[in-house]
Amino acid sequence: MSFPDLVEAHGLDRIGLRGRLTANQPVGPVTWFRVGGPAQLLFQPADTEDLALFLRHLPAGVPVLPIGLGSNLLVRDGGLPGVVIRLGAKGFGGVAVEGETRIRVGAAVPDKRVAEAAAEAGLGGFAFYAGIPGGVGGALRMNAGAHGSETRDTMVELTAVTRAGEIVRLTREDMGYRYRHSEVAADTIFTEAVFEGTPSERETIRAEMAAVVEHREKAQPIREKTGGSTFKNPPENSAWKLVDAAGCRGLQIGGARMSDMHCNFMINTGEASAEDLERLGETVRARVLEASGIALEWEIKRLGLLPEGVEIAPFLGRNDKETAVHG
Repeated sequence: MSFPDLVEAHGLDRIGLRGRLTANQPVGPVTWFRVGGPAQLLFQPADTEDLALFLRHLPAGVPVLPIGLGSNLLVRDGGLPGVVIRLGAKGFGGVAVEGETRIRVGAAVPDKRVAEAAAEAGLGGFAFYAGIPGGVGGALRMNAGAHGSETRDTMVELTAVTRAGEIVRLTREDMGYRYRHSEVAADTIFTEAVFEGTPSERETIRAEMAAVVEHREKAQPIREKTGGSTFKNPPENSAWKLVDAAGCRGLQIGGARMSDMHCNFMINTGEASAEDLERLGETVRARVLEASGIALEWEIKRLGLLPEGVEIAPFLGRNDKETAVHG
């Protein structure tokens, strides 16, 4: 599929941008699933000011979608209309310790790098990031967490660019955080954040990080093409237990399979399409709903268009509004 050229249509190559514009750029290769169609336009800004300039000149009706390291994204085969923003390490990969307890990090920094920098600085509260395979931007967006800790526990403030191209500062209170969710507009793009930890012994922190990494390696299919946890844990329950009880461990559709190691992980076995993966997920949701009455919510973000003629209804069309129990 090929989209109309937004650069020529809106003169985006004549406004003095320093970043890179690429029309009809495949997005699948930068996601962990390695599937999906192209972005109508991919913009890789040079820095925060370059991003703000771009957004000020982009017509308001053009959708904007920021993506990070692509660890929890499923890009549909029909592609992504509008603009995809991807922040690079050169402009958004800084890590700096400030004062005795704070760390300032760019949105493109991998979560595990935050854990490493905090350990080096003797700051506790970040060991859980050693086991999260995403980047800071995504962690800020979804309040990423593990092992009883969440992003909101240490995030103090962040810098963001609104869809209108305004550079703003937001505090933890502004984010409206709850479990795997924030209230900030989806087209607001985070560029850096300040976190605050607590002084701790480096040896203690590194032992915590090692335990997190060991648990992940033993319990999760980290060497596969996967997207992390597929479904959110319902209140007072575990998604994987519900998936397992519904008989979906190892369930496969096309090239997509629920992991035998951890059945809340979907795997691209090598030949999956985005349709295979999404259809598998909705099949699992339907079976869990039938078996337990609980409507699992996707944790993986599904983005873009389905190919023409393809339809994947939630729960494969079941009337979940009448039968689902949400804890």
